[in-house]
Amino acid sequence: MEEILFEKPNLTAEEKYLIEPFFTNLDKSVYGALLLPPEVIGALCSRTSRSKDDLRLVFLNEFVKPFLETEYGKSLRALVDFFHQYPPEMIFANSKAREFYIKWLAEYGDDSIAQMSGIHLIYSALSQIAIKHIENQRIGLAPIEKSTRYIDFSKKVNDHYLYFTPPEIEKFGLKSEYEKTMDFVFETYLFLFQRYFDYLKKKYPQEKEIVLKTKTFDVIRSILPTSTLSQLALFGNGQAFEYLINRCLEHQLEEIKWAGKRAYEELSKVIPAFLRRIEKEESREYRRYLGERSQKVNEVLREIKFSSEIVKEGKVMLLEYDADGEDKIIAGLLYPELKEPFLKILERVKKLSLGEKEKILEKILKERKYRWYKVPRAFENVYLRFEIVTNIGAWRDLQRHRMQTEFHQKFNIYNGYYVPLELKEINLDKEFVEAIKRIEEIFEKIEKFDSNVAQYAVSFAHKIRFVQYQNLRQFFWETELRTIAQGHPDYRQIEQEKAKIIQKIYPLVSKYLLVDFNDYDFARRQTVEKIDKKEKELKNLLK
Repeated sequence: MEEILFEKPNLTAEEKYLIEPFFTNLDKSVYGALLLPPEVIGALCSRTSRSKDDLRLVFLNEFVKPFLETEYGKSLRALVDFFHQYPPEMIFANSKAREFYIKWLAEYGDDSIAQMSGIHLIYSALSQIAIKHIENQRIGLAPIEKSTRYIDFSKKVNDHYLYFTPPEIEKFGLKSEYEKTMDFVFETYLFLFQRYFDYLKKKYPQEKEIVLKTKTFDVIRSILPTSTLSQLALFGNGQAFEYLINRCLEHQLEEIKWAGKRAYEELSKVIPAFLRRIEKEESREYRRYLGERSQKVNEVLREIKFSSEIVKEGKVMLLEYDADGEDKIIAGLLYPELKEPFLKILERVKKLSLGEKEKILEKILKERKYRWYKVPRAFENVYLRFEIVTNIGAWRDLQRHRMQTEFHQKFNIYNGYYVPLELKEINLDKEFVEAIKRIEEIFEKIEKFDSNVAQYAVSFAHKIRFVQYQNLRQFFWETELRTIAQGHPDYRQIEQEKAKIIQKIYPLVSKYLLVDFNDYDFARRQTVEKIDKKEKELKNLLK
């Protein structure tokens, strides 16, 4: 597969010289970041998530160039000159260290060694399908992607909108129709942006432009297709990247295979010892096992004649909970201070009066004032299983809570879609629905050939069914975070519904749940000053 569409940084010879030592390449869409202090690379990734520019360009313009003008500029120039004379791969390719890793990791399988070191890997352009495949890996990776709430996705690169055309589609004879559909969707995105932004400017003439744009992006992002290309920055340890590459190389989708191959190529320049096992036959067998699982499931479904029906019901449903949940939490709170087995303590807690239970919880939790005051680990004694149906745009944010067990069905059009109320109010829903219908038409045609590839022809407005299996501590964190005023209305409503359910089944504990049940028509207006301040802090940190 060829390089995915992205805007290459337009650099002069001098600019290339200044930043070349800090990246594994300057002209490809996948690259590793080298030698940068943790605070700088962290700020870069965060800054780029709200910038239209390539991370390498942000580094050049907001760190290197301003730094050269300070009293420390000569030192930076000297450092760059040094690394050109003595490249990092020559300095840090310590043969003894790599022999150690090869022996203990590749030969003896001591994986804990590969958890001790990490690196940043950046994809300048991946579709939402590939990004979500990567982000589904819960442990060892820390991802951050470009925000659809802050970035304009209507721009073109090489006269092409920012969407991915899967190479498989050409074999189906649908490439031309697919691209015409995607062009129409992005033209609709641009049309809706212009019309709704103009409407907001007239309605709120005193409002700051950043707030109006953010509100506009919030509303119209639903029309974006899952083929939309975006940047993804990852920090991961060696073990996590080895697993990620294995998860990708034999995937059914060519884009994800390509993503794994490119990760392997760039990371091999920096951490080859961590990736030695990828070439072993055991790893090849493991990749085949991973890559064929979906196919095996479909085979057995056909063998046992287990058919699938389309069901469009549900929004937030509690499927499973622990009836003794509050007693187990209280027992867990008391456990460290006692000398008895857990079941004995639980038995005694069950015999306490309601007032005594309330007194224990109040004593421990009444000083909890803010959501970042984490509830005690005793809350992990209780698990909840929710099934949720919501639009893909809202799901993308909830999926980020990776430590819980989350699994979802393939992206499809059969759960229906929603039309933003804001567009209905100003009679823009007709154009929105027309784009959705065009997406659904091409989806149905692609699905006849391959349901995996058809996932690229779905919009953020289409609904997805997924399961969350989370302990009550994870529930507190997610629900309190996702109901704040700055949050998107779609996922805020989901978390508010979950909180109402918990209030009914766990009344003693839920009174300490810091949930915002308010509704905000213009959520971002409340935090524009914080947004401006954060952007300035990031820029200052980069300087």
